[in-house]
Amino acid sequence: MTEETHTKGERTRLTIEDAAIELFMEQGYHATSMRQIAEHAELALGGIYNHFKSKEEIFEAIIVDKHPYKKILPLILEAEGETLEDFLSHAARVVIKELASQPYYIKLMMIEIAEFNGAHGAVLIKEIGPKLLPVFERIIKTRKNLRVTNPVLLMRTFIGMVVSYMITDLLISNSTLNKLMPKNPIDAYVDVYMHGIVKSEA
Repeated sequence: MTEETHTKGERTRLTIEDAAIELFMEQGYHATSMRQIAEHAELALGGIYNHFKSKEEIFEAIIVDKHPYKKILPLILEAEGETLEDFLSHAARVVIKELASQPYYIKLMMIEIAEFNGAHGAVLIKEIGPKLLPVFERIIKTRKNLRVTNPVLLMRTFIGMVVSYMITDLLISNSTLNKLMPKNPIDAYVDVYMHGIVKSEA
């Protein structure tokens, strides 16, 4: 939906979400009040309650509305590769690149885990799962040499691989470890995901 097709209420709602994101990133979730969000969005405090009942409701809306899957999913669907390794490497690259362009989202997910124990995850999965799961169902149907035959498990491990890459990338970005990483760390990460760390004895 483009800016032009948003209703006034939808535009206000998105303005509130954007203001909340900025404040959550600057001072943390718990240190941010509804009044601060209203002021940052240039709204009266009463006006913000016309759209959201609470700060947590704003946070949940951000988790869903601002999730980059709307851009990521078409990129995954367009990912190419003659082999499964090629496909997953390409898919991982486009997902990581898009997430890296919106680093605030990974930080929001860390707040979600630390502050809410993943309580809003079900809402997010309800939104994303039906759109993403068919990709992994198709992989299992067309690739005959997979050890994993459960598409939900395959999807979960792929998401886990991407999220762990993003989080550890944040952790080592300013350390000497970053300089010691392979030239193409994403490819190396995908390779470990695909084949593990132990060499085959065959």
